Amino acid sequence: MNKIETFGKWVGHWFTLLVVIWAVVNYLLPQISTWVIPNTSYLLGIILFGMGLTLKGEDFAHIVKKPIPVILGTVAHYVIMPLVAWVLCLIFHLNGATAAGVILVGSCPSGTSSSVMAYLAGGDVALDVSIETLSTLLAPIALPGLLLLYAGRYVTIPTQSLFLSTIQIVLVPIILGVVIHSIFGKKIDVITRVLPLVSQTAILLIIGAVVSANHAGLFTAATAMVIPVVMLHNLSGYGLGFLFSKLIRLKDPQRKAITFEVGMQDSSLGATLAMKYFSPAAAIPSTIFSIWHNISGSILSSYWRGKAAKTADKKAADKSTKSIAAAEEQ
Repeated sequence: MNKIETFGKWVGHWFTLLVVIWAVVNYLLPQISTWVIPNTSYLLGIILFGMGLTLKGEDFAHIVKKPIPVILGTVAHYVIMPLVAWVLCLIFHLNGATAAGVILVGSCPSGTSSSVMAYLAGGDVALDVSIETLSTLLAPIALPGLLLLYAGRYVTIPTQSLFLSTIQIVLVPIILGVVIHSIFGKKIDVITRVLPLVSQTAILLIIGAVVSANHAGLFTAATAMVIPVVMLHNLSGYGLGFLFSKLIRLKDPQRKAITFEVGMQDSSLGATLAMKYFSPAAAIPSTIFSIWHNISGSILSSYWRGKAAKTADKKAADKSTKSIAAAEEQ
């Protein structure tokens, strides 16, 4: 078990690079992941079941005890990201399945990797997890509604089917995980230790499936504009999320948490729903988002971590200088 856990940590450390490598492999050899294409919803269910297994009573208690930042962060996520996606589709003249795919990933709940980025950046992880939990629980209502509002002009939105599928794919696995955790408690600690590896493997398989399904049209003139759109979408989410958290006067750790929660999406959910209800082309924005937001999130968390370390060193140096000066005066 220790070896598996150690391997999981290694995968987590190099996950962004592994995502890029696996995407390239599936682009060159699409046949290796064709078997995954009809099974993406099950893989996503495994990821969210794992999320449910890790949730504790205090995670929900945090929402109740300090609801305002959690609610505001969740509202910011569901207002900023879909609206930015829609505006980018207008600016870049995206149409059809491609536009629907951009709006779909923008309408998804917060990404599961945001809590890792918040932790690495010195953010408020409890707030991050709370927003992630609430946004995910609201997904069956928020996602079909936002798609109908913003993407209805591009494709037909099967709102009822999306609602039911999101409940089946998102809520049922999470609730099942929470129930099992509540019943067995610490007895499942052995399982939760390997969950990061299981989730990362499932994400890689989903990415492989989407790349495999789209390999012929992944880098064409019709989809070339998706890459800059996805990058701008993610970076705008970070910027507007940070600005929003400053406007409501949150502390620095909370600002970091909300920045990641607004800017990072559950792109695996977006890819799964796109493949099921729209077309493989609609899953391309989610796939690119999955790769890019891991890269940008790692860079941003490293920047904040380095900035915090410099501030701590400066304070320590100032304290040392004052101590020396005080000693000399005596």
